[in-house]
Amino acid sequence: MKISVELTLTPIQDDYEPAIKTFIKRLRASGLKVIENPLSTQVYGDYDSVMQLLTTEVESALESVERGLIHIKIVKTDRSNYEPGF
Repeated sequence: MKISVELTLTPIQDDYEPAIKTFIKRLRASGLKVIENPLSTQVYGDYDSVMQLLTTEVESALESVERGLIHIKIVKTDRSNYEPGF
């Protein structure tokens, strides 16, 4: 099954950028399709592959910050080719 996942890492600390950049770079290194925008990062792929990646990388990201939160949205389909029709 293909899924699309939207992630937003929000470190709750003054020096927040390094944790976000490291998180995105580690997602990029996975070999899965990863697309970033100013507000979130999307990961696309097979359910098992994406969830295995998230298990490792979400834990690593949270361990790298004093306090933080991660918003995760999961859609059951590959939406990587979405283009607005308006």
